Amino acid sequence: MEEKYINPHTDFGFKRLFGSEFNKELLISFLNAMFHGEQNVQDVTYLNSEQLGDRADARRAIFDVYCENDKGEKFIVEMQNVYQEFFKDRTIYYSTFPIREQAQRGGDWDFHLNPVYTIGLLNFNFADGLENAKRWHHEVKLMEVDTHEVFYDKLTYIYVEIPKFDKQESELVTMYDKWMYVLKNLANLMQRPAALQERVFTRLFEQAEISKFDKEELKLYEDSVNAYRDIVNAIRTAEKTKFAEGMAEGMVKGKAEGEKEAKVKIASNLLSLGVSIETIIQASGLSEEEIKNIL
Repeated sequence: MEEKYINPHTDFGFKRLFGSEFNKELLISFLNAMFHGEQNVQDVTYLNSEQLGDRADARRAIFDVYCENDKGEKFIVEMQNVYQEFFKDRTIYYSTFPIREQAQRGGDWDFHLNPVYTIGLLNFNFADGLENAKRWHHEVKLMEVDTHEVFYDKLTYIYVEIPKFDKQESELVTMYDKWMYVLKNLANLMQRPAALQERVFTRLFEQAEISKFDKEELKLYEDSVNAYRDIVNAIRTAEKTKFAEGMAEGMVKGKAEGEKEAKVKIASNLLSLGVSIETIIQASGLSEEEIKNIL
C-alpha cells in the first residue's frame, strides 16, 4: 500500500511538520498539548539548530528543532529513532547549549536564566532508568532526594516513548492523545480520522499529503525515507542476530546440561549398587568431588 501521508519519524517529515516557520502553529499546538495547560505558548521563534562549542575544536550539537517562546523559554525537540547507549547523557549535554548562550557579557549579569526544556520523542522503549515506568510520558527535573520536591524547576527533560502509546481513535480524549496518535500512526493512515477535527489538524494533513509535494520536496522526502528504512532494517538485523546467537548459546548450554544430567544419573545408579568411587569416576567421567555431592 502506497503511503498517502509522510512519516513524521523521518528527518524530512518531522522538520516539515514541526521545524518550519510556515507550519509553526503545529509546533505551538503540540507544545501546549504536551504540557497539559501548564504552558500557554502564543508564539515561537525558530533558533539556529546548529550549535557550536566555545572553541573551534569543541564538539557541536545539531538539534531537530530549536526554538523559544514569547517568554524567552527555550525548547529543544528531538525525534530519536534508534536507542543509543548514552542517549540520556546526550540530552543533558544538549541542554547545556541554551543555558550557556544566555550568559551575558560584562559584569552586570546576575545569572538569571530562562527555563530550558529538552524533549525527546523516542521511537523505542527507553528502558534506561524507566524500566518500571508504565506510562509513555516522563518528565524529569532536579529533585531534592529526601523530600522528593523539585529543587530547580527551570531545567526540564521530557521523554516520550511513542511505541507505548496504544490508544485507539475512539479513546482519544485530550489534544495530547490526538497528537500522539498522529505521531505514531500518520504514515499508515489513508484519510483524516474523524476524531481529529480541530483546525490545527486540517493544517497538518494538508502539509503531510505526499501528492502535494513538488519534485524537489518529493526527492528530499524519498531520500529521508530511505535513510529511515536503513535504520529500521539495521535494527531488525541486529535484533535477529542477537536472537539467533541467543538460541545457539541456549542449545549449546542445554546440550551440556543434558550430558551432565546423564552422567549424574549413571553415577547415582552405580552408587546405589555399591560400586566403588574409583570405578564410578571411570564410568561417568565425573570428578570425585562431584560424585560425593550426590551422596
